[in-house]
Amino acid sequence: MYIHRDTKSNAIGLPLGKIVCVGRNYADHIEELNNAVPDEPLLFIKPATALCSFAEPISIVAGQGECHNELEIAILIKSPLTKASESDIFPAIWGYGLGLDLTLRDVQNRLKEMGLPWERAKSFDYSCPMSDFVAREQIIDGENLAFSLSINGELRQQGNTRLMLNNVTKLLVEISQSFTLLPGDIVMTGTPKGVGPLLIGDKVEAKMEHYLRICSTVV
Repeated sequence: MYIHRDTKSNAIGLPLGKIVCVGRNYADHIEELNNAVPDEPLLFIKPATALCSFAEPISIVAGQGECHNELEIAILIKSPLTKASESDIFPAIWGYGLGLDLTLRDVQNRLKEMGLPWERAKSFDYSCPMSDFVAREQIIDGENLAFSLSINGELRQQGNTRLMLNNVTKLLVEISQSFTLLPGDIVMTGTPKGVGPLLIGDKVEAKMEHYLRICSTVV
């Protein structure tokens, strides 16, 4: 069973909450999928049942088309944020991690064509493999944080939070205007270009600068 952990594998002691995901927050990813640039952050939610450990084998859904990788910087919330101001944000962050927003791309495309919500493509069980979290105090600059994903030794995704259309502070302020973020909630901040299908047997490696390195296998 998934629980929030720090980089020493200690339980953090925050409950499992919702996962608030931000779509279309990197210009290069918007371009690669030929999407429109949103006027405001595009939000959707995964339930706590989507969470699983990134270090464990990654299970992809069979029989529903391609399952794509979307690597993202994840923010773990430690105190409530409701209609927050920018000065409220930094103290409310427990830390930073890496998460995969696994996406059933064929299902999502079908839903988008019909103008329907994306939950069937985004929110299935174990659709959010999550790393351990690096404490906020250990991160030099969360607004300039590089990360990458390699598949079978080949670089597939590379991003930096400084390239986000909406930075971490702006995202958390914006989200909190619509609904409260609670202790144990996670915010997934968007993915850069390089999304593509995961195949059984793929070797996956994700990095967040010198802070995190996770290796896993697709099963």
